Amino acid sequence: MRKLITQVGAELGPVYGKYGKASLREKRTGYVNAARRAPWIVLVDLDHDAPCPPPLRSDWVPVQVPFLCFRVAVRAVEAWLLADADALAAFLGVSRNRIPRDPESLQDPKTAMVNLARASRRTAIRADMVPRDGSGRPIGPAYASRLIEFASSPWRPDIAAQRSDSLRRALACLEKLTNVV
Repeated sequence: MRKLITQVGAELGPVYGKYGKASLREKRTGYVNAARRAPWIVLVDLDHDAPCPPPLRSDWVPVQVPFLCFRVAVRAVEAWLLADADALAAFLGVSRNRIPRDPESLQDPKTAMVNLARASRRTAIRADMVPRDGSGRPIGPAYASRLIEFASSPWRPDIAAQRSDSLRRALACLEKLTNVV
């Protein structure tokens, strides 16, 4: 989120809701009420909670709120990262041809990301992002840290937005919010 806020020339304030989607949903009424007076951004993954973003948005936020930028990543924020194929290929140490052409069409972008890491030429990427045999986990021990590292530095939201409609819409919403404030 920090990179997206920077991309539109704004500054990120306090970050809430770091405890997962269920916690975010539980507290959404408070965020919506706060967005009646000051800018708020809520970002959730679509996952398979709805067929597309509008029904999910209507379910979470049934009213229009002046300073709320509620965005849904299709199907997960990993799709936004996959959309900058050149930067991701270099970061992971994989061939550019392995990166999916249409990341928002993937049913499970997280698994796609893990499988790309599994094919990495870099031992550290595989060790950090791929789950260990028998762990029962879907991701490696430093998966989130590696995604944050990528999103914080080489990832280019403006380039990724060319291949991700939900990211393009998120950037447009942030720009609009920045202009209103």
